[in-house]
Amino acid sequence: MLLEQQQLLIQRIQAAVAALLPEQAEAARAAVALERPKVAAHGDLATNIAMQLAKPARRNPRELAQALVDALLADTQAAGLVASAELAGPGFINFRVTPAARQAVLAAIAEQGEAFGRAATGRAAPGQDAPDRAASAGAAPAAPQAPQKVLVEFVSANPTGPLHVGHARQAALGDALCRLFEAAGYAVTREFYYNDAGNQIDNLAVSVQARARGISPDDPGYPADGYRGDYILDIARDYLAGKTVQAADAEPVTASGDIDDLDGIRRFAVAYLRREQDLDLQAFGLAFDNYYLESSLYTSGRVEQTVQRLVAAGHTYEHEGALWLRTTELGTGDDKDRVMRKSEGGYTYFVPDVAYHVAKWERGFTHAINIQGSDHHGTVARVRAGLQGLDMGIPKDYPAYVLHKMVKVVRGGQEVKISKRAGSYVTLRDLVDWVGRDAVRYFLIQRRADTEFVFDIDLALSKSEENPVYYIQYAHARICSVIGQSGVAPGEIAQADPAALTAPTELALMQRLSEFPALVGQAAQDLAPHLVAFWLRDCAADFHAWYNAERVRVDDAALMRARLRLADATRQVLANGLALLGVGAPEKM
Repeated sequence: MLLEQQQLLIQRIQAAVAALLPEQAEAARAAVALERPKVAAHGDLATNIAMQLAKPARRNPRELAQALVDALLADTQAAGLVASAELAGPGFINFRVTPAARQAVLAAIAEQGEAFGRAATGRAAPGQDAPDRAASAGAAPAAPQAPQKVLVEFVSANPTGPLHVGHARQAALGDALCRLFEAAGYAVTREFYYNDAGNQIDNLAVSVQARARGISPDDPGYPADGYRGDYILDIARDYLAGKTVQAADAEPVTASGDIDDLDGIRRFAVAYLRREQDLDLQAFGLAFDNYYLESSLYTSGRVEQTVQRLVAAGHTYEHEGALWLRTTELGTGDDKDRVMRKSEGGYTYFVPDVAYHVAKWERGFTHAINIQGSDHHGTVARVRAGLQGLDMGIPKDYPAYVLHKMVKVVRGGQEVKISKRAGSYVTLRDLVDWVGRDAVRYFLIQRRADTEFVFDIDLALSKSEENPVYYIQYAHARICSVIGQSGVAPGEIAQADPAALTAPTELALMQRLSEFPALVGQAAQDLAPHLVAFWLRDCAADFHAWYNAERVRVDDAALMRARLRLADATRQVLANGLALLGVGAPEKM
């Protein structure tokens, strides 16, 4: 049943309450809600309104529930939605919806097409509390408003090597979340934060310099903390050849070829690896709206300004030559105060992070989400504490975080750890080359971000129902084939009368399709794209169950057109769902 139909049913329940208990009409306006029963056999929707109103009305809850059922079944508008209503327990009312109410989803899908499941504007900040009911108390639709802005920062890799499988998981999660937010009506900005300052960049520069001088990683003179992948030699060769490289949203950098020019080597190496990461992301089908450099926080003075504001606000103190932030007093749950400026000089890594998030806030992004590895867990309280210490009115839970566990790659039953290109880890490009973009995206999204995940290469390559992405895409391709071979014109399919679609598998499939818009909103609010992956698998299973139980090409022309209409609606919603994950919907397989 569509959300609009649920809202209509809520209004009819409110009307029934007003007729039976006039003094409780106002209370019912806010209290009536519908939800799915925990056990599917109990019905399609349920309400506990009789139990809520029984005590103030001084009525037996089951008797009140029965009176409400009788009133609803006599209500022509409600009767068009509800086939039956049953009492359960101390006063629950379980509803079973009519076939016509389920069939209405086909018209909605045909009318909205690619927009089915999308909202006009975001209704609540992503990651914050949102209604958890199937429908709420029938409030009037809100007036149109400008979309809320949300900035999603993800991948944000140090430009010191190729993107690894952890970055791949971030890329899949981040892009899927952005697509969900866009579908839910938000104005989304995808941002990549480059950590192009600090010791790791220095290690990169001396590593390239060593390879340019002919020193290999196995030689005694190679930097102890140097990078060892083959890509370092590639950078050194291009530097010596005087090549020019250009990363996205950056000026071109031309190598001088001077082995002693460490600053020149550093600039060239960073630009080279930024370009390589750009190419990896392009292979993944991902483009960012903005790139933000850590180095710019220092050159613009933002880091120093942030520190001085915290000092002026009285939230810091000196101890043993270091500058400390009183994070334990700033209400973000940190268990001890943190060093900001080390005794030997230089800021700790969370200080530029605070300055960066000030920049996000000042750019107008009152909703910001960071997707990072679970090893960044300790950063959360420190960054939020620094923001609270600035007294800028920034919420205590700003920014929101999605912390993901790492990925283990398995092939032939054995863990894969080494990539020749990277030297010590499997890269994003390795995964794409091995199994293709679609499988990588789906597999990395199909589990909750905070759970560990084993990426099985053999499973991702298999053409069986055990491979979820193949199973879903095959459902879409099968529908395209069935419609193409039917010989029925698209216009005839679109105008088919769905009244004949009453088989149990047909009703179940239409019920699944009607859930899609609410699912999109829930996945966006919960920062949980894996919900879409689960739903797609279930929808494909419902389609295959229906297809195997009910023949589409039958002698009854009206029934065949109706079933083609159901198949076409399923095709559309599968395509819409796959698009939210950045996965293709092939017409042939």
